[in-house]
Amino acid sequence: MSDTPVRVGVLSLHNSKETKAILNAVEALGHDTEWLRSENTVVRFETGEATLSPDVDVIANRLLLSNTDNPSEEVGLARTLEGIRPMLNTPDATSRAAHKTAAAVALINEGLPVPRTALALSSDQLDRIRREFAEEAVYKTAIGTHGGGAWKVGTKDPLTPRVGKRRAFIQELVRRRGETPRDLRVYVVDDRVVGAMYRTAFEGDWRTNVARGGGVEDATNSAPEEAFELARRAAATLGLDYAGVDLIEGEDGWYILEANPTAGFKGLYRATGRSPAPYIAKQAIEYAGGSVDPDRVEQLASTLDDSVPACKPTSVTVESDEAVTIGFTEQVVISGTSGTKTVVAKSDSGAARTSIDLQLAADIGAGPIHTVSRVRSGSSKQSKTRPVVDLVLGIGGDQHTVAANIEDRSHMTHRLLLGRDILKNYRLDVSRRIEDHAELPDEE
Repeated sequence: MSDTPVRVGVLSLHNSKETKAILNAVEALGHDTEWLRSENTVVRFETGEATLSPDVDVIANRLLLSNTDNPSEEVGLARTLEGIRPMLNTPDATSRAAHKTAAAVALINEGLPVPRTALALSSDQLDRIRREFAEEAVYKTAIGTHGGGAWKVGTKDPLTPRVGKRRAFIQELVRRRGETPRDLRVYVVDDRVVGAMYRTAFEGDWRTNVARGGGVEDATNSAPEEAFELARRAAATLGLDYAGVDLIEGEDGWYILEANPTAGFKGLYRATGRSPAPYIAKQAIEYAGGSVDPDRVEQLASTLDDSVPACKPTSVTVESDEAVTIGFTEQVVISGTSGTKTVVAKSDSGAARTSIDLQLAADIGAGPIHTVSRVRSGSSKQSKTRPVVDLVLGIGGDQHTVAANIEDRSHMTHRLLLGRDILKNYRLDVSRRIEDHAELPDEE
């Protein structure tokens, strides 16, 4: 190990707390940083050599494959940079881990336990296989995050092999009888468990994701070593240098649900008071031949410094991740468990949640209902309850999963209303409208 500072680059095109925390931890450990973003990253191929600017000694990959409409482009970018400098969480490892059935194959080939799962490429096959599972099962998109693209389905729910542009599969619903739905998130860095938490489903939901309001409890010193060993083996099997590994306990033991290469830190820090960022920073620094003070790493782990790092590039041009503009009415591709339609939706910045017409929800197989919401209509002081279902919406090339209200909109011009849960991702131009409100053709 050398005392000479190394330069760590974090490849991240988004403004996440985790990216900021890793960069700040590298700097706090006495080394140099570069935030590889759209504003500053250039690759040149000339005179028989490929070069990267800004130059770094090692790259920590934090590209989000699950939140993009075209993951292969992000993988290609990561592979380009990996060909120039060593990379933690390589593109091959992250693309395998991000695709749930690809990850399941790798895990099961190593003898690791995963829930009973079936992937079929036709609706007929999927419906036939559905009968082989219990009365309640889980239906998931192969790529998804924050619990989006996951539904609990019954034996009579029609299923399609794709939801939107993503393949979907069916999986056993693992749980322990009489217990509130709960899973275990174990954060592994460099084959070390740096923290763990139990995540408990929010009231009325069955998913435990912190992003959906799930509760958290420190499990670093209480979860069984068996679960920790499975988490370490899962990360190693998938080739991940750092990951949040999700496990669930059934009546007959523990199962691996998934390994997330870009797992969030917020819930883990809230539960455990420990941040993985300094451990990832240490791993990257040492991978590049630098040295760190282990006591300083432990000290930094007790804080989560997600302030804007000094290395964030500035640009006089518009940032590439600046919000796209959509109109007061906009064409939207909407998908459920049994179909996809293209409709014209109305934007309403006064509505907190997206709403879908009852019949349209039935047509695409939106559901099942996983909770209810209370809304006020107009000047009425009384609130009404509305069922809530998950929808996958495609707008301008981006794909979003939202929990939408179901209501009778048959008397309204637009059968889909976009609330702030979607509009927060865009700039709204109320002067821009799609005038043709006729039903658009279904997707093939």
